[in-house]
Amino acid sequence: MRIAEVGRRTPALLVQLLELWEGAVRATHLFLSDEEIDAIRQIVPQALASVPRLIVAESEEGRALGFMGLDGQKLEMLFVSRRERGKGVGKKLLRYGMEHHSLSELTVNEQNPSAKAFYEHMGFHVYQRTEKDEQGNPYPLLYLKLD
Repeated sequence: MRIAEVGRRTPALLVQLLELWEGAVRATHLFLSDEEIDAIRQIVPQALASVPRLIVAESEEGRALGFMGLDGQKLEMLFVSRRERGKGVGKKLLRYGMEHHSLSELTVNEQNPSAKAFYEHMGFHVYQRTEKDEQGNPYPLLYLKLD
């Protein structure tokens, strides 16, 4: 596996990452309805295209295994392929962000306990909680910082 910082975001790459995103969300965001996932899916390509730093974990064959987006020292998104969960992809991406870009803060849905546990295992701690997400939906968010 290799970690690659993406400069040019081709349509083919964005399609591949969108498919990876959807599989990951359906596996981990059980609190979202199909309709909500479909609605969010419409804005993901723009988020992938506009996040300041896009980093992809790739197989030796060049297939995306996971990706993350960073804005400064903040993690904006991290998704791992459904098939690759539990194999260290997320850990390698997060460590890369911490080592190369001083990643030190992130937000996670409270209703995604496996993600919260993963980030806490990686040294982050909750410092704030909101009742709603950034779009005003009833999905509490946890704000975490690196210890």
